[in-house]
Amino acid sequence: MDSGRSVLGGVIVAAALPYRTDPAAPAGLAVDHERYAEHCRWLLENGCAGVGPNGSLGEYSALTDEERRAVARTAIEAVRGSGDGTGKVVVGVHAAGWHQAVRWAEAAAEDGADGVLCLPPTLYRANRDEIVEHFERVAAVGLPVMAYNNPLDTKVDLTPGLLAELAEIDGVVAVKEFSGDVRRVLEIRERAPGLEVVGGADDVVLESLLMGATGWFAGFPNVFPAESVRLYELARAGRHAEARALYEPLVAAFRWDSRTEFVQAIKAGMDMVGRYGGPCRPPRGPLVPAHREQVEAAMKQAIAHVREGRS
Repeated sequence: MDSGRSVLGGVIVAAALPYRTDPAAPAGLAVDHERYAEHCRWLLENGCAGVGPNGSLGEYSALTDEERRAVARTAIEAVRGSGDGTGKVVVGVHAAGWHQAVRWAEAAAEDGADGVLCLPPTLYRANRDEIVEHFERVAAVGLPVMAYNNPLDTKVDLTPGLLAELAEIDGVVAVKEFSGDVRRVLEIRERAPGLEVVGGADDVVLESLLMGATGWFAGFPNVFPAESVRLYELARAGRHAEARALYEPLVAAFRWDSRTEFVQAIKAGMDMVGRYGGPCRPPRGPLVPAHREQVEAAMKQAIAHVREGRS
């Protein structure tokens, strides 16, 4: 299991995807690769350990096949050319069936990724045998695999017992745990001690880290990367009071990472701190006025807290 550990440490950001207006592109929005590469480099410059292209936050399901591979390549090239060269790229290979996920994993390997993030089969409530085969096939490609448990979206729950079985697959080295149930962190560690547990939901990340999660595959570090890295380091160092003082004023914003409109909310947060978030492709539309007001209120609180900490 040690082969994947270097991929998983620290804060890996599910990088939001910027678009530029182009009437010829799907929904009139073309991927802005220049902005995306700059964003990936900025995340690393602010202490993040790596980036995760083609996740849900990266709107992978709204991309054409050609766009999806190009996005992964842009992230890989940006990370390889940034800093000391130790940044990691964990590419999302989510798909309806293992035959498709394997193809994306093979492309990620060819393009130089460090690992892959993989949901169980999407669009279908797979049974236990189908889930195991899905991960066996993806792991056989040869890159370290981080299973992604998001039962809210996939309707498939990678329970601790099932994860213990997946942990027996050579190459499955971690789980991004997004169920929101922090009790699972310890149970997964007990039942699958060789499997790294990575916090997936921003609004329970501190709780997950305190219970033994070793990484954070994150959304809101797109907005606050340096502070997120600081939070991670404080928690891992056992400096709990300092970690709580940093975390609690951010949680109102972080809660949007677990809501349906998380992509729009995080992009709105990026806009508010002077980064470029911009629009989303369908089916995601703009935030409705009530949600925008809530996001802005939570973000204003978070921004004030961050600025106070920097002063």
